[in-house]
Amino acid sequence: MNEAVVRKEIRGSVAIVTLNRPTKRNALSKQLFIELKAAFSSFPSSVRAVIFTGEGKHFCAGLDLSEHRHHEPFEATLYSRWGHEIVNAIRYCGLPVISALHGAVIGGGFEMISATHIRIADETAFYQLPEGRRGIFVGGGGTVFISRIIGPDRMTEMMLTGRKFDAQEGHHLGLSHYLVPEGQALEKALELAEQVAGNAVISNYLMLNAIGHISQMPAETGLFTEAVAQALVMTSSDAVTGIDEFLVKKQDFNFKAAE
Repeated sequence: MNEAVVRKEIRGSVAIVTLNRPTKRNALSKQLFIELKAAFSSFPSSVRAVIFTGEGKHFCAGLDLSEHRHHEPFEATLYSRWGHEIVNAIRYCGLPVISALHGAVIGGGFEMISATHIRIADETAFYQLPEGRRGIFVGGGGTVFISRIIGPDRMTEMMLTGRKFDAQEGHHLGLSHYLVPEGQALEKALELAEQVAGNAVISNYLMLNAIGHISQMPAETGLFTEAVAQALVMTSSDAVTGIDEFLVKKQDFNFKAAE
């Protein structure tokens, strides 16, 4: 039996989804796509956060081009739409997804991490969109999601030239939220996953879903949607508990400060 090309591990309230084709730099094969979509389609109710990473020296080197030498136009369109389904499965799985990045973050791999909610890179990470140099075009949501992070102007330049950004340059562009020493991305991801897993479920859900949608709405529509989202959270039992705990801690702090 062939080894799974996507591993899924549950550690308490945290799930770890790992691309597992290290000898191919975790290139995105059809089988990997199938297993990745399945991995993000469901999680046990105990899971409150997800870490997304890659086995070996690289996160992901993009599409396995050996599978894409010959396509008919309709077939290629359907394959791109399949890629969009996978990116949306990551973005809208209902849980905070934290990517732990190292080595190559290229092409389709780059597109996938643009759908994650917190991105942690170690100093070995580098980013590239070489599609223009290979006579192809992005097809996994990059024109929407990568361009929202770095802007369409910068994305156009990256694709035209195929230039590579190292971890520090990528961090300045907003491609990572945290930059850590080599080999420490997963450790930092676990730390943050435990932290966000402690948030109220409804708060996390609305932060993951409402903010992205509101950003695409006209201002007044967005403000109304924000008010509804805020009302749903503020009237939940989790909000009552959280506010009461804060007030008790504040009262205790003020009491000790007055002593």
